[in-house]
Amino acid sequence: MVHGVRVHEVGGPDRLIWEEIEVGSPGPGQVRIKQHAAGLNYIDVYHRTGLYPLALPAVIGSEGAGDVVAVGPGVTSLAAGDRVAYGSAIGGYAEERLIAADRLVKLPDAISYETAAAMMLQGMTVRYLLRETFDVGPGTVLLFHAAAGGVGLIACQWAKALGATLIGTVSSDEKAALAREHGAAHVIVTSREDVVARVREITGGAGCEVVYDGIGRDTYRASLECLRPRGLWVSFGNASGPVPPFELTLLKGSLFATRPSLMAYTATHEELAANAADLFKMVERGAIRIAIHQTFPLKDAAVAHAALEARRTTGSTVLTI
Repeated sequence: MVHGVRVHEVGGPDRLIWEEIEVGSPGPGQVRIKQHAAGLNYIDVYHRTGLYPLALPAVIGSEGAGDVVAVGPGVTSLAAGDRVAYGSAIGGYAEERLIAADRLVKLPDAISYETAAAMMLQGMTVRYLLRETFDVGPGTVLLFHAAAGGVGLIACQWAKALGATLIGTVSSDEKAALAREHGAAHVIVTSREDVVARVREITGGAGCEVVYDGIGRDTYRASLECLRPRGLWVSFGNASGPVPPFELTLLKGSLFATRPSLMAYTATHEELAANAADLFKMVERGAIRIAIHQTFPLKDAAVAHAALEARRTTGSTVLTI
């Protein structure tokens, strides 16, 4: 019998229940995969707490890697034995699962299952943020909150590879050293430095062209104040809670604001494949190193969630199967 981690009612980490689940045979357009690793991401917390509601009971988790064990009717792009990965399909906290074939990409032999599980959602998020939401390039000055997290460490490296200047925020000196090691040009320790003042100092008063904000409620005002006129605020997460309603007058200086999502940028298989191909290329040539700093057995997902929410993690966290 297959096991997975399921949520029956929203709440804290204790709502993550390790239990037997039914998987079944793949239907039209589906494949069944045996997973080797699943990724841990803050969106999993949003699903567990109900911030992003799901029909319950539900197996959460949006990122993983494994082997195809069966294909459903109409699937011709994949076959049993193929190594695959995904980064935007709920149901990942399971030993085996069904998934739409068009949500999968083939995993290059040079990339391990654990690395793929640590990078698909986070790496593809960075790719759309830096290459599509705003076209980061040589000379771009940007602010990236939580620069020592899984998304942040990938962003530090990708921004450096593009010739941009990334200013990162972190909560401790230990995390500051980690962000610098991965390519952040400047790091602000929020426990003892004023973010807006430091950004103005670093940029000579000009501000940033774009601010990437995955924190939400606690950072949105400072994010807006760190922008130069006609700058872009990218609100892509809610680690501290959702951004409350605010007056449009806060967008002083003709600022732009957007609320993007990975699903919107990978809605078609062609978009998904192009995004993943860029990510694989960056990893295979060594421009980006995936930092797996924590691993937990899948059955201990509740412990992993508690560590993530307590800000005791850095880099990526993988749930092993």
